[in-house]
Amino acid sequence: MTGLETSVIAWGDAQLPYSIRRSARRKKTVAVTVDPAGGVLLVAPAHLAISELDAMVRSKAPWIDKQIRRIESQESMPLAREFMSGESVLYLGRHYRLKVCPQDYGEPKLHGRWLHVPAPAGERQPTQVRAALISWLRHRAEDRLPERVQAWRLKVGVPMPQVLVADQRKRWGSCDQGGTIRLNWRIIQAPMPLIDYVVVHELVHLQHRGHGRDYWQAVRRIMPGYESRREELRELGGRLIW
Repeated sequence: MTGLETSVIAWGDAQLPYSIRRSARRKKTVAVTVDPAGGVLLVAPAHLAISELDAMVRSKAPWIDKQIRRIESQESMPLAREFMSGESVLYLGRHYRLKVCPQDYGEPKLHGRWLHVPAPAGERQPTQVRAALISWLRHRAEDRLPERVQAWRLKVGVPMPQVLVADQRKRWGSCDQGGTIRLNWRIIQAPMPLIDYVVVHELVHLQHRGHGRDYWQAVRRIMPGYESRREELRELGGRLIW
């Protein structure tokens, strides 16, 4: 978390470190987030002293500890997002830090473990950052997902179908009667083994329309041990919806 202030409090027998990002837009309130890549992050007004923030973290320590334990146990729990610098962004299963660059032009770009997103300063900046981030992830999905379909369709033994990247909040993929496969752009945030599970799931529907025994036997033949990928996607899935 380069460029951020840090502090640590004692809580019981343990120490609880956290990072601070100052926000000129905040006057009184402090936002607290917890994520796997960056730990505990406070977005705070510029004037608040470290001692005041320490006291706030100490008061919220039971809640923070609960969030950390949920993350460690891989429970699915969507995190509140403000689309500001310091937040975590998932791409292909890896965590990147979001760095908002206050400029009027340009495309999001990866720089090491940081994703730089240009957006002009102002009240609408978080909305613009969210839109830019969705656009960036969707374009990555449009590049990568058809490649995965092409790779796996050879193993399934079906012709290359039409592939559309869609915005489906309640499903990761679908296959219509015409043989068109639609894949949710959000799945590009997941690790590649989970992406491949979704791809195989839809490709096998080109041979078996329902989810009967023959369907799941075909999935197992193509992807032995698919059950563990399916379960992992269930656990992760809530973090990919925002």
